[in-house]
Amino acid sequence: MYDALKNKNLFNFDETIASDIFTDREFPWEVLPHIGEFILTLGKTLSPEEYEQKQENVWIAKSATVAPTASINGPCIIGRNAEIRQCAFIRGNAIVGENCVVGNSTELKNVILFNNVQVPHYNYVGDSILGYKSHMGAGSITSNVKSDKTKVTIRYNDDVIATGLKKMGAILGNFVEVGCNSVLNPGTIIGSNTNVYPLSMVRGYIPKGSIYKRQGEIVEKSI
Repeated sequence: MYDALKNKNLFNFDETIASDIFTDREFPWEVLPHIGEFILTLGKTLSPEEYEQKQENVWIAKSATVAPTASINGPCIIGRNAEIRQCAFIRGNAIVGENCVVGNSTELKNVILFNNVQVPHYNYVGDSILGYKSHMGAGSITSNVKSDKTKVTIRYNDDVIATGLKKMGAILGNFVEVGCNSVLNPGTIIGSNTNVYPLSMVRGYIPKGSIYKRQGEIVEKSI
């Protein structure tokens, strides 16, 4: 049931250092509460030839580029060849994959970025998982708390699925493209190879291989 929402149908586990956190967890919202403790365990196993522990509970690959104005709090792992640009703010509980770009004034908190993810311009990504080669356009954000402060649910067709979480942002499958200045509301799940138009307000599940237009219209991509 709910196969489209399962981790195995959203992500490529060969493209993250965090593949083990998904073991025995069927859905992405089940992963979010465990990111911090997972980093603390994984960080201690990283090769000192490839990673340097810059400060308490912060491991950064030696091949990564980190601007001196970036602020990084642990627990955090930054992967090989990642680029953390000026004034980026990593608040903790963050895994930044290989070749990722975390840009100017972008803020991360309790996230997993698979390899080759780009959040390069004024993005906020909290309590979220971004799949392989997903990209968030300038100013696009995840909203991770409901305005009434109730627990986050996920709208899937005619069903409402309880996550049990007060904080959950967005889940992006592989190769998702989010247009500039879009807002991904709490509990948003976007299937792989989907495009979201700029200035969109997104909520619930968006099927893989589709285009989400600003008015909420969803159309299948032509191949």
